[in-house]
Amino acid sequence: MRVPLSLDQIELEAPLPLNIWDGSGVLLLRRGEVIRNFEHRELLRSRGPMVDEEEYRQWTFRYTAEIDRKLRGNASLESIASVARPMGLGPDRDEQAVPVHMRWADLHTSLGLLLHQGEQAQDFLRRLGLIRMRIDEVLQSRTDDSLFVLVQMLLDRTLGYSTGHALLCGLLCRIVGKLLLKEPSQIDALINAALTMNIGMTRLQDELALQAEPPSVEQRIRIEQHPLLGERCLQHLGVQDPTWLRLVRLHHTKLHAMGSLEGAEPLLLMAHLISLIDVFVARISPRVSRKGLPSQRAARDAYLAADGQPNPLGAALIKAVGVYIPGSYVRLASEELAVVVRRQRRANEPLVFALVGRSGMPLGEPALRDTSEAAFEIKSGVAADEVRVRVQSAKLLARL
Repeated sequence: MRVPLSLDQIELEAPLPLNIWDGSGVLLLRRGEVIRNFEHRELLRSRGPMVDEEEYRQWTFRYTAEIDRKLRGNASLESIASVARPMGLGPDRDEQAVPVHMRWADLHTSLGLLLHQGEQAQDFLRRLGLIRMRIDEVLQSRTDDSLFVLVQMLLDRTLGYSTGHALLCGLLCRIVGKLLLKEPSQIDALINAALTMNIGMTRLQDELALQAEPPSVEQRIRIEQHPLLGERCLQHLGVQDPTWLRLVRLHHTKLHAMGSLEGAEPLLLMAHLISLIDVFVARISPRVSRKGLPSQRAARDAYLAADGQPNPLGAALIKAVGVYIPGSYVRLASEELAVVVRRQRRANEPLVFALVGRSGMPLGEPALRDTSEAAFEIKSGVAADEVRVRVQSAKLLARL
């Protein structure tokens, strides 16, 4: 439950002690961010700021407890009056102890707010930098879990599609980019571009995912213009990295096929890769207007260029994440329907949890299967729309 917050209690330029939301549930500022000045405070005040009731109670308790301590110690009135509300709730929680699905849900909220604010976003570069830092932290040892959670997020129509798409594209660009690029600055630019390439149509992208009819003429114009609009938006927000900006502008441009990765010009390679990953993620994502493709169909399309010849970047993507990306669904030789949870040494032999038995009935407890075993080898991929079993990510990942 959330309660109204008087912003006069918050010091300017001091790290916030708790998250601030508006009345409709949109996160305005994260704990640790700052209200920069009086104008910023008034802008937040106009949104009807709210805070979590329990967090507010903890914060207020620390303030009143300090006053009570001084009263009991017979402190002077001046000393009591000088007590300020503590800006912080004590030591930050151990992020590594927070379940990975909760960490990605938090990142989804943070990035979604930034992308929807667009040109109106304040402190854009600093906030995106914090998001990037937290992404790096969660990926230190949880890459497969992260792929699983982000793919499952894309299948959840209650979540903003555009943000989920951006996060998965960013993660895939990070994984594949580290295999192909030598310079850290190039990898950074690639990830930043993947996270922000659709900032010129974030709200529209969310609407299109829930729209049954084809895009209108006005929507098609916006779709065609969004790379250029995105580049201009990012320039307005202070982005000066020319590689980041060019990748956003080029991510929908049709490029000549790459025959080889050897000696390829880095910018061209990066432009091809971000375009390939953008399309791959879109193809596995279901919309109201169409089903998502099974993972191996999307992987096959990425592997083969338009002329039917192998695409070296598609091969690199499959080598990095497998034919069946964690979070996608497959049918086994045992006739069980399963969800992929772990990549293994062979790209087409992941570790899975069987969800539905050969009888067509959900299993009481998902069963872990190794698809490298003949009895449980993968028979085919399954589109997410064909799965009627609700996956409980936290419970499955806790068993690995």
